[in-house]
Amino acid sequence: MTRIIWHLIKEKLILPFLDIDLKYYDLGIKHRDETDDKVTVESAYAIKEFGVGVKCATITPNAARVKEYNLKQQWKSPNGTIRSILDGTVFRKPIIIKNIPPAVRKWKKPIIIGRHAYGDIYKDVEIVVDGPGTAEIVFTPEGGGEKTILKIYDFKGKGVIMGMHNTEKSIRSFAQSCINYALSEKVDLWFGAKDTISKQYHGFFRDVFAEEVERVRDKFGQAGIHYRYLLIDDAVAQVIKSEGGMLWACMNYDGDVMSDMVATGFGSLGLMTSVLVSPDGKFEYEAAHGTVMRHYYEHLKGKPTSTNSIASIFAWTGAISKRGELDNTPDVIRFAKTLESVVIQTVESGIMTKDLMLIAEPPVTKYALTEEFIDAVAERLKKAI
Repeated sequence: MTRIIWHLIKEKLILPFLDIDLKYYDLGIKHRDETDDKVTVESAYAIKEFGVGVKCATITPNAARVKEYNLKQQWKSPNGTIRSILDGTVFRKPIIIKNIPPAVRKWKKPIIIGRHAYGDIYKDVEIVVDGPGTAEIVFTPEGGGEKTILKIYDFKGKGVIMGMHNTEKSIRSFAQSCINYALSEKVDLWFGAKDTISKQYHGFFRDVFAEEVERVRDKFGQAGIHYRYLLIDDAVAQVIKSEGGMLWACMNYDGDVMSDMVATGFGSLGLMTSVLVSPDGKFEYEAAHGTVMRHYYEHLKGKPTSTNSIASIFAWTGAISKRGELDNTPDVIRFAKTLESVVIQTVESGIMTKDLMLIAEPPVTKYALTEEFIDAVAERLKKAI
């Protein structure tokens, strides 16, 4: 469904107003399958070359999708591939709209999620074992030396094994990116892990963060912000009780989960921006939500849908604004900010998709269909430009 929205946004909100040279990479599941997913790698290197990319939500296929689309295999997450190549950090921030109040009553300020964008289960290897046997971790030093062998488990029957990793370089880049973002936004930085259980893997993250924060202790003091390390379960509890206004740095999987929780808590997954920032200053913008599969099946049946396009629109405006910033073209930045304002004004005027209608205050009695909402934004944009 997001591919349909993507086309509408380009044709109605972008191309009529901007003379823009777009380098297009088709990350639809069929084309990724046809290219053995090389197109995803090519798109990541294009972002490295050009500096800014904007990405539509994409399918990460499960067994059912492999059968449905007759795929060669269950291809890995394209987001994971791009993150790995760029070695970036994903920052997700809610879009605040006056008549869409947060589900968590105490939240007054945006909660920014900083998600580590490399490794862990997104670069794991997995084995389903069919019977009894011993699973081990083996590390063989380069150039010889004694192997380190640790037993994972003695299986008595069927089971499953996962091996995952991370690197000091990536973790340190993650910490530095989060620190720089917190300083630029002048918000407190939180980091949560589970070092009481994972004393080495999670403990390594904790120690790297502590080292990097210590390097900028004076800058944090000058900015009037603070760093907190918390156990991840305590971080969840503290976030729910807080007013918001912090950058919450999360390990890869935690960030995947918590960004959806924060987005829903602020109203809708359709109201969450997402930007991947690499250590060398490359940017990839996208919506934080998925492909809205259920709505797509309704669309295929010829039934009307009411799919929220706001996060996808803000992916475009984020990328356009950054392009304008890097190119020193203030008119381009102004256009992006105007489009964002027009989207918010449209919702605040009572025109919104069904997901927002259900939580709007004051209540509205009618919702806009997918294309109707984009058309309403387009009409307002013509008057605002």
